[in-house]
Amino acid sequence: MKKNQTVRMVTPGQIKDIISAVVQGVPTSMTFGMAESLIGNKGKLTAQVRKIFSATNPYAELLADWQTFYRDIGIDCDLSGVVIPDDPGGFSRVIIMAKGIMPQSAYDLCAKNFPCWKYTNDNLDKIVTSERTAKDGAYVIRVRDRVEADEELKNHSYNDLRKQNIIGITLEEREIHELKFFKETGKHLDIANWTLCSGSRYRDGDVPRVYWFGGGMRVCWYGAGDALDDLRSRQAVS
Repeated sequence: MKKNQTVRMVTPGQIKDIISAVVQGVPTSMTFGMAESLIGNKGKLTAQVRKIFSATNPYAELLADWQTFYRDIGIDCDLSGVVIPDDPGGFSRVIIMAKGIMPQSAYDLCAKNFPCWKYTNDNLDKIVTSERTAKDGAYVIRVRDRVEADEELKNHSYNDLRKQNIIGITLEEREIHELKFFKETGKHLDIANWTLCSGSRYRDGDVPRVYWFGGGMRVCWYGAGDALDDLRSRQAVS
């Protein structure tokens, strides 16, 4: 697949054509015993079919997984046309942001699934500005697949990251990452450290931070020049 290739989701019509082609490939001369053997080994047959399609589109299962994730949390989204960036090495966790997901809506989705707290009563959409946004369409980023934020970026403030041109995760991306990880594992991110969401800023110039503490996800802030051992961004590839 070419770098940053646009991957369009299959249409209902295409699915019907594919099913028809598969059916046509089943030999009518098959014996009763052969049919029973295939029926008794559906798992192997399914695996072979999936292998064919994954070779055609290596991101097919990934896109289907995210489509299911959003459907299960009440969002009927269209992920056709999303761009899957290549993994430059070590960035295996893909985060797909559905159209319309914003800082507050991502927070609200999390709050429907586990306890959440934010330091302000304001709508996050009104006080947070992010470098990337799904306001007008879905998009994809990659991050390192870790429970804790990037150790490589400890003691790096927002200002430090800017000077080094390191792209960081946004607040809404970190919130969706939390929810997806929870749905997959029943567990949470940043138990021991804090993610500095260096792809976002509050209107006063501070930087959002997200972590798990006291049985809930917390959204707070740090100054743009603050650098601590346990305050770490998550580098993003887009």
